[in-house]
Amino acid sequence: MPKGLLFVVSGPSGAGKGTICRRLLQKMDIDLSISMTTRKPRPQEVEGENYYFISEEEFLEIIKNDGFLEYAKVYGNYYGTPKEMVTQKLENGRDVVLEIDIQGALQIKASYPDGIFIFILPPSMAELRKRITGRGSETENDINLRLGETLKEVAYIDKYDYCVVNGEIDEAVNRVAAIIIAEHSRVSEDIYELIEKYKEEI
Repeated sequence: MPKGLLFVVSGPSGAGKGTICRRLLQKMDIDLSISMTTRKPRPQEVEGENYYFISEEEFLEIIKNDGFLEYAKVYGNYYGTPKEMVTQKLENGRDVVLEIDIQGALQIKASYPDGIFIFILPPSMAELRKRITGRGSETENDINLRLGETLKEVAYIDKYDYCVVNGEIDEAVNRVAAIIIAEHSRVSEDIYELIEKYKEEI
């Protein structure tokens, strides 16, 4: 059975990567990687759907055993992508999409270079400002800091395989879906095995 492919979707905050990934799940037969965290669940969050909620002791033990593709400590809580859960799905032939920030994506590139890395860009800084402002949870100072951070993050775009500009959501989702389909048509070891079977049938 051919292995599944890991698609790492990342980009600046407000670029729309989360919306794109949710739409992809509705459109394609693909699994979403669920992260682990040490923070407490928020109201309406579901174990195993939003996150796997574990203790800090458990998290540190997994780090010790090299059990994460990537992890980080953010505002006092740990977040990480469990390696075994992802690799098991891939071994079973399932494609996995992982929505993550840019620093996490770079960690995964180091630990799993076979991943396909997709950078999501907003159509303009003005549109990004509008999207962040629309959340209603950021001060003007926070928004300016985020926009400045976006310019720094864009500098990493050369580490990615693809870039999708999210101007219109349906078009952006279709572009990411097209990347997934194209990657499955790439010449690989599986194709050579199929050609050998052709020879046996002659």
